Order: sequence, then C-alpha cells, then structure tokens
Amino acid sequence: HILDNVTTYWLTGTGASAARSYWEAYGPDAPAAGQKPLPASSIPFGFTTFPGEIWRTPRSWVEASYPNVVYFNEVDRGGHFAAWEEPELFSKEMCAAFRSLR
Repeated sequence: HILDNVTTYWLTGTGASAARSYWEAYGPDAPAAGQKPLPASSIPFGFTTFPGEIWRTPRSWVEASYPNVVYFNEVDRGGHFAAWEEPELFSKEMCAAFRSLR
C-alpha cells in the first residue's frame, strides 16, 4: 500500500500540494507556532469525520474556521486516507456534501 500511495503522488506530481496543508498547519508560520490564526472563511464548506483519522474533529471546531458549514457527518469507518481505505463511502460523502450546495 505504501508504494501504491507514493507512486500515485509521484506520477501525478501532487506530493507537494498534498503536503501543503501540513506545512500550513505545522510549519514555522502556523498558528500553533504563536502566529495570528487565519480569518474564518465564509465559503460553503462540507466536512466528514472518519473514526480512524488522526483526531476526530468536532463540529464546533469546524464551525470556528468555517462558519458556513453546509454538510457535516461522522461516519463509522475509514481513516486518514479515507479515499483509499473506503472509496465507496468517501465518494458517497463527497456527493452528499456537493448536493447540499444546491
């Protein structure tokens, strides 16, 4: 599985963009490093939390950064790599989130 994941990032050239969120969250300019947090975004936002994720994000935390939450769901399986671990469930969640934008 590890080689599959690395190969996917390598062949599609998406390794840097996939790592960007980690750099923004934990890099030297991250809010956790004592910097001012980014302002909340008003764009419509959909969020699914998976039980095997690094941490389960409560809705209140999501709404603190994204006050316009149009979809929020807690599912019973999947983890940090939900699209690979549970592709059918992940796809259903994506569709449900986009449907709520209509």
